[in-house]
Amino acid sequence: MNPLVEFCISNLAMGAQETYDILENDPNIDVLEYGCLNFCTLCSEKLYALVNGEVVEADTPEELTKKIYAYIEENPLF
Repeated sequence: MNPLVEFCISNLAMGAQETYDILENDPNIDVLEYGCLNFCTLCSEKLYALVNGEVVEADTPEELTKKIYAYIEENPLF
């Protein structure tokens, strides 16, 4: 079972698309996008994604990518 990373389409438009594209090319991660993840306040302020249901946030796409990979490594699925 691969880790699941979920993105809000509005947050993709705000800059998270770069992270989405990188993760989409990783065969060990499942990536989905939704119209809304109901984190509208966070979505308007930062880049973020849900990783296995937990919020991971950052200020830049590069930082978001690093934090997502770090979260996955620190919280492996069993």
